[in-house]
Amino acid sequence: MLLKPGEENHEYWFMFSGIDKALHLSIFAALGFCFMAAFPRIKFSYFIQIILIYAFLTEILQEEMGLGRSMENLDIIADTIGCLIGYYIYKVLAKRFL
Repeated sequence: MLLKPGEENHEYWFMFSGIDKALHLSIFAALGFCFMAAFPRIKFSYFIQIILIYAFLTEILQEEMGLGRSMENLDIIADTIGCLIGYYIYKVLAKRFL
């Protein structure tokens, strides 16, 4: 999804100008949650390093693949915020249910 060619199509009701950032945030929130579910004992510093390396790599690949997408700093910020949201949602749910 992150490497899909970029197309802004305003025909659909759910399309808006910041949908790219919202998608980055939601994808990385899900990724952060799933990563924590798979590796619940991982240290936070390792978690954030692994996720940010992945975020940077996907941004670099978007730029290099030439499919109409470009590397944007705001995407990396959205990725970071998303993974932190996923991390904290997992921690709250694990504390309550596990």
